[in-house]
Parts: sequence; structure tokens; C-alpha cells
Amino acid sequence: MAKPRYPSDVKALHEITVSLFQSWLAVGVVGLAILAWAYWATIHSLARDLYADDNYSVGLLVPFVAFYLVWRERDALRQCVWRPAWWGGIGLILAAQAARLYGLLFLFESAQRYALILTVVGMVLLIGGWRVFRRLLWVLLFLLLMVPLPGRVHNMISGPLQTQAATGAVFLLEVLGASVHRTGNVLTVNGAEVAVAEACSGLRMLTAFVVVAATLAFLVRRPRWQKAVLVISSVPVAIVCNLARLCITAELFAMGFGKLAETFFHDFAGLMMMPLAVLILAAELALMKKLVVPDAQAPAPSRGPARRAAAGEEP
Repeated sequence: MAKPRYPSDVKALHEITVSLFQSWLAVGVVGLAILAWAYWATIHSLARDLYADDNYSVGLLVPFVAFYLVWRERDALRQCVWRPAWWGGIGLILAAQAARLYGLLFLFESAQRYALILTVVGMVLLIGGWRVFRRLLWVLLFLLLMVPLPGRVHNMISGPLQTQAATGAVFLLEVLGASVHRTGNVLTVNGAEVAVAEACSGLRMLTAFVVVAATLAFLVRRPRWQKAVLVISSVPVAIVCNLARLCITAELFAMGFGKLAETFFHDFAGLMMMPLAVLILAAELALMKKLVVPDAQAPAPSRGPARRAAAGEEP
């Protein structure tokens, strides 16, 4: 594209860019409407499961957060050259339909749900092209957090998390001076029994913290490796916060406030751990900023005698 020489050329080029952006945006809206109609049964079952399962209920917020993140990038998207990637977009959409067909034939709902995300990615490539795709890559990956883990993967994670929560709670309670006896996932704290149920495994807190960390990583201006560290570190942060909640709940049971701990504090503490996790992640960002020293600017090259003389400078 030729470089504009006059202000009128700049204005005309800007108007053309805005017009093209609005045209492709209208195509995208129509495409999303068609996508919602084609995947309505999958979207309905996904929303129903997210609403019913506390472990993944945070997934209901993911589409709205993703929409906000895209809206936040609207100026940058307007400046991008929207050039459809026909082969890439059509290829991904066909792959998504193959995954959807597999899910329908073998009654594998997760395949149909991931096919929905893959179709969205294919539409972005088909409409906007590779430059728009790279600009929205983080948001497209973020959409994966909307889909609950497949049953087999869920069981592989939930069981060890539950066992780890019980083991960690025993260790911390004994450090605090409590008498603890563990039988499976049932703790006896100073004579009071506390069951570490599947809901106490921390999976719900883990999914919520990963969503929060991924959103925070998109919003902050940091190197990619720091954003990756932030998202990955949300896993141990969630485990530690869940252990703290579990220990406080067990202490309340031991002190005779079992009804209060079961009906109020158990859920209230879960909510209070969210701002604590945000503070920990913010402290982590501040620590990485202190530890990483920015590269010093290279000194400007000195001018030779001939250049100094040509510029009228003293030697």
C-alpha cells in the first residue's frame, strides 16, 4: 500500500479502513448468528451443565469476559488489515465439523463443545485473516475455559486434588497444634469429624482462579513469559487458598461451630478466597517487575570527524 503524502490521502485511507472494518464486522455478526443457530443444542446443554455444576460455574462468565476483551481491542482491530484466510478458515471449520460428528456418533459431548470453539476460531480466520487471528489468539484460547473437562480428565484431577486437600489439611492442622486423625478423606479434629468431600477438593476454586489469572494476564502489559507464569501459578495459588479455607472450616467444627461452618462459612470462605487470590497474583506481578531489570538502551553511535564537520559541530 502506497504511503499517503497529503492529509486528504490519510483521511481517505482512514475512511476506507473504517468502512472495511464495519463491513467485515457485519459479516462476523451474521456468522455468529448462524453459528448460534447451528450449535443451539450444544450451547443449551453446555449452559445447563455449567449452571448445575459448581466446579465449572465460572464458565458462564467466560463468553461475557471474552466479549469485553474483544471490545477492548476494537481500536487495534480497526487498524488491522482484514484479509480472509480461506484455506485456514475453511480447514478449521471442516475439522470442527468432523469433531462434532464424532461427538454425535459416539455420544461424546465434550467433542461437540470443543468443536464449537474450533468453529469460532475458524470463523475468525475465514473473516479476519491471520493478522486478526494473532491479535485475538489469547481470547480464543480463553474460550476453552468455558468448556468443562471431559469426565475421564475430571476424575483424574478431582480424586488426587481431594486426597491432596485432606493430606495438606492434616499437616497444617497439626502444625497449628490440633490433634488430627485421618481415615481416608475423613478427618477427626479434636474429636470432631470433618469429611473432605469432592466439593472440598478445590477444583471449583482452581477453575475460578485460572479464569481470573487468564483475564488479568490479558489486561496487564507484560512480556509473554510473565503472563504465562501468572496463569500457571494460579494452580498452586488455588491449592494453597483451598487448604486455608479447609483448615479454618475444620477448626470451626472442632470448636463446636459445625452448623455455622457447614451452612455459612464454607461458602463464604470460598468467596473470600477470590480477592485473596487476586492480591497474591498482583503481588506476583509486582515481584516479577522488581526482579526483571529492563535492558539498558544502547549508546548512540558517535559521529566521525567528517560528520561533525558537515554538521558544523566542534571536533
